[in-house]
Amino acid sequence: MSKSQNILKDIPKHNYKEPAIDIDKKEFINLVHSRRSVRVFTKDQVNPDDVKECLELALLAPTSSNLQCWEFYWVRDKVKKEKLKQYCLDQSAASTAQELIVCIARMDTWKKNKNKIIQSLKSNKSTPTSAVKYYEKIVPLVYFQGLFGIVGFIKKILVFFIGLFQVIPREPSSYSDMRVWAHKTTALACENLMLALRAYGYDSCPMEGMDSKRIKRMLDLPRKAEVCMVVSVGKRAENGVYGKRSRLDSGNFIKVI
Repeated sequence: MSKSQNILKDIPKHNYKEPAIDIDKKEFINLVHSRRSVRVFTKDQVNPDDVKECLELALLAPTSSNLQCWEFYWVRDKVKKEKLKQYCLDQSAASTAQELIVCIARMDTWKKNKNKIIQSLKSNKSTPTSAVKYYEKIVPLVYFQGLFGIVGFIKKILVFFIGLFQVIPREPSSYSDMRVWAHKTTALACENLMLALRAYGYDSCPMEGMDSKRIKRMLDLPRKAEVCMVVSVGKRAENGVYGKRSRLDSGNFIKVI
């Protein structure tokens, strides 16, 4: 474990610099506050180019080890869109939406994406060797679970005993952990998508009330792909928001220790 710890701890030598740009804090606060889960949309059309750009911005979300374990299905086919509305229980957020995007968590694509990243890193002569080693050695060690999760089970036992004596990362060590891992990353991208849509003048609603099996069948997805949520897109109707935003006191959730 010492080698993996060194790779994570040591700062690689590189010449890349990316200064932080100034952001208007008030504008961002307004953006976050104005994003609401809109349940009713107008019949105003949505510019497809805007949706494309918002989807591209969604892909800039943080992603564990940059493995990008997500897919976004922008359903434009009229027949499939009507089916998708039904599979979302014909709730108004779906039935009145101009566009529907199915957000998929892919816990099974880490190896394919890892190989693509390695190729990209090796094609760049300025890539630190530690970055390549991380994807060649550490990533498989962390994410590979083996047939029927046997390798993950062995890792869980080893991690338990090693963890009695030293600090050690404990997840993912099962397919259940991999599901959580994929959904966490995909949800981050979904939030990027919804904030981008709001910045472009549109509204959205993340929907979990749906028949995920029928959606997977319609999209011809493999067994390990899972629907994280369906995001509806459109222009906010006057009655699109059902009430003022309600949140419990922040003290229930923000803990300073």
